[in-house]
Amino acid sequence: MTKSKSVPKLVLSSSRDIPFSQLVLSQKNVRRLKAGLSIEDLAEDIYRRTLLQSLNVRAMLDEDGKETGFFEVPAGGRRFRALELLVKTRRMAQDQPVPCVVREAGIAEEDSLAENVMREGLHPLDQFRAFCALIEAGLSEDDIAARFFVSVSTVRQRLRLASVAPSLLEIYGEDEMTLEQLMAFTVNNDHARQEQVWEQVKDTPYISAHQIRRMLTEDAIPAGDRRVRFIGIDAYIEAGGYVMRDLFSEQNEGWLQDPVLVEQLVNAKLATAAEEIGAEGWKWVEAAIDLPYGCESGKRRITGTTVPLTEEEQARLDALVEEYDGIGEEYQDGSDLPDEVDARLTEIDEELTALNIRPVTYNPDEQARAGVFISLTHDGRLRIDRGYVRPEDEPAVEGGGTPVDRESAEQPSGPAFSVGGHMPDEAATDEEDDAIRPLPDRLVSELTAVRTVALRNALAGNPQVAFIAVLHALYLSVFRSHGTHGCVQIEVTQAWLGNVAPNLRETPWSVAIQTRHEQWAERLPDEPALLWDALVELPQDEQMALLAHCVSLGVNALFEPVRGYDGRTSAHGIEQRIAAADALATVVGLDMAEAGWTPTVDNYLGRVTKPRIIEAVREAKGDATAVLIEHLKKGDMAREAERLLEGTCWLPEPLRLPVTEPDGDDIAELPDFLADDEAEHDPMAIAAE
Repeated sequence: MTKSKSVPKLVLSSSRDIPFSQLVLSQKNVRRLKAGLSIEDLAEDIYRRTLLQSLNVRAMLDEDGKETGFFEVPAGGRRFRALELLVKTRRMAQDQPVPCVVREAGIAEEDSLAENVMREGLHPLDQFRAFCALIEAGLSEDDIAARFFVSVSTVRQRLRLASVAPSLLEIYGEDEMTLEQLMAFTVNNDHARQEQVWEQVKDTPYISAHQIRRMLTEDAIPAGDRRVRFIGIDAYIEAGGYVMRDLFSEQNEGWLQDPVLVEQLVNAKLATAAEEIGAEGWKWVEAAIDLPYGCESGKRRITGTTVPLTEEEQARLDALVEEYDGIGEEYQDGSDLPDEVDARLTEIDEELTALNIRPVTYNPDEQARAGVFISLTHDGRLRIDRGYVRPEDEPAVEGGGTPVDRESAEQPSGPAFSVGGHMPDEAATDEEDDAIRPLPDRLVSELTAVRTVALRNALAGNPQVAFIAVLHALYLSVFRSHGTHGCVQIEVTQAWLGNVAPNLRETPWSVAIQTRHEQWAERLPDEPALLWDALVELPQDEQMALLAHCVSLGVNALFEPVRGYDGRTSAHGIEQRIAAADALATVVGLDMAEAGWTPTVDNYLGRVTKPRIIEAVREAKGDATAVLIEHLKKGDMAREAERLLEGTCWLPEPLRLPVTEPDGDDIAELPDFLADDEAEHDPMAIAAE
């Protein structure tokens, strides 16, 4: 039996206390660049806690190889300099004994490199646990930040990890989750929900912190929502609301967890605004977060008189403009503005804005029969549209009777003060049905309403096409007449879009149409005799532009049942309308993706079944990408699909341009989103999904 070879036993280097005056910083220290804690901060830490780690030293030899009594420090140079600073500031004696590990074997540069490379920074989870222990010991967040030379926000971020489920902390500690992912879980304190979300995403190839936050806040309202910006987060908190925030959130960010409270606060503030504006003398005020698209249609707009500046206000305005221009000339070389000058420019700008926004006065009799629409813009500001007269409030015309607009007469008139206007949610779709059924009528109506507004705006920018559209209408009225006609009785009938789609009035196309409409209304007179002369005097290009605008308002690309004389709905009528809209969109070159429409959870993905979502991703990104979301639940799938479809220019069928155009008078086949074997002749049963 042979004996095993013995392994040499480790012999540690000896340690001893050496007076600081006998220590010399070695030039063999590999650290050359400044990094991490400053020497001053390290000196403060040593002064508070004393030296926690010994210096690595080697005896210095003379030419004969004998020890000189001095020791060089190749490893621990920053600690040496911190001690040196304490000596210079007379907070440590020069002969203070310093704990040292005396090295004899090896290479000095190797020791220096090993000491810097072999050590590892504290794991964030360990740092969190240490901070928690210090808090329990009675230290404040500010105390911890000062003692460890980190920001207070860093301490708070680490302490916020206490809101994460212990099981997830253990997963992070085992390196199965990134710090960024862990921090995302702090947005919601519900440990059960956190664990549920992790179970849903842990097998996903790529788990983004953004996705985790969205899943944890799906029922909350983001702080950037226009309703929140309108009421303010502080008002919500004062009313007892709770704001969820993660480690990435600033003070003005987060997610509001009580949507009902938000709605109550918004409606209360809208009601207050309605009362204040109603006190100006208006007959009625209608206020809502979203007002129906076209709510102004059929109502006459009265104009007021802008109150001119007084002599004092004009003098002040001139002085401010002169001061502003003077500052601009002084710093026109592009040099940075001093803080006080920049602040002064801000003050001047605010005062100029206040002077330039002039009050408007109205004729009391006209104002007494007119009203005001109040809603919220996309950024949470009040949108106030004054001076609309309903047809039933118009004064009686000569010969008796009150002129009533046909469309407006069909719209219910509200009370003097109306606050609210919420859109009902459509019935939830069947998530478990794997078949790709036709799109719901309500969703198709909503999508085609958006397309109608965009198509109107596109046609208004193409007068030549608008002219052809008028010619086309005249041709149909002459050669395919189904009734009697008077003296050039051509009219533009506007489809009532109302509340078909949410936020329709705030789309860029609607804003462009309304702005253009108001500009023409302000420019042209109301009196028929004066209007005729004004139209004649317009240059030809402006006449064409006005014609295009008027014709564009008659565009109706909306999917809605068309009823015949017998009261029955006609699939053929819908087919004709959609085919004509496709042809018009092709001529004006309207691509809804290029125009700015993109699929989101709110406007499409959250409104269709899972097979539809998967099919959208498959069409835009391919089968390989679509497979990645097949295992997700409906809500998670819709949110992930929104991220995947961003920038792909994918469009649902109701928004696409036709691939081929019909020949001659042939009508194109009904689009796929309208087709269904069982509902071929009944559009009301098309989308029973």
